[in-house]
Amino acid sequence: MAILEVHDIHTYYGEAYVLQGMSIELQQGQILGLLGRNGVGKTTLVNSIVGFTPPRRGTITFKGKDITHTPSFETVRVGMGLVPQGRRVFPTLSVEENLLVAERNTNRHGWNLKRVYDLFPRLDERRNQRAKTLSGGEQQMLAIGRGLMTNPDCLIMDEPSEGLAPIIIQGLWEAIARLKREGLSILLVEQSAYLALKLVDYVHVISKGQVVYSSKPEELKANEQIKSAYLGI
Repeated sequence: MAILEVHDIHTYYGEAYVLQGMSIELQQGQILGLLGRNGVGKTTLVNSIVGFTPPRRGTITFKGKDITHTPSFETVRVGMGLVPQGRRVFPTLSVEENLLVAERNTNRHGWNLKRVYDLFPRLDERRNQRAKTLSGGEQQMLAIGRGLMTNPDCLIMDEPSEGLAPIIIQGLWEAIARLKREGLSILLVEQSAYLALKLVDYVHVISKGQVVYSSKPEELKANEQIKSAYLGI
């Protein structure tokens, strides 16, 4: 059963035509990967889904309800969580304050400080530190924890591995795999196909605002033509 359906959306930034008939579908409890080079429309798709940049045409359905033109604060209320590209933590707030300011829907899935600290013990150790003093990996943990504090039914992660060392990425990927085992539906936006294909159940490759290829991860791994043409590998 699909928890998120994006059907034939067309999104613009001013007069720039970015998403040109994009369609994707995320199944309940799965991880869907969106892959593509920089500038192909991945983050624009995220912004369209969460309500930052609504499409001019097409529909976005979440849990069976049309959210195409729903404001971003309302998408959080109905169960859409976001881990934005670049982390965007509140630099002068402590780790714990960053988490508490995001706390929503506490009766939905039971995400609270204790569960976030259990997932990321490093955050527990640094709960009183200002976010700006954290390393890049710790800030990414904080961004994920903040998204979970909204108790989402679906969590969108936009380039979570960006700028991080391999050993840090390994820990993050283990945490995401744990979330998958717990049944959370995840839309994973990644530039690194190598990393994404370790986790996803299904994958879409994007180019010039359109889906150009869709398959299970094993099929993409074996498709040298698609990897070379659209992913640079």
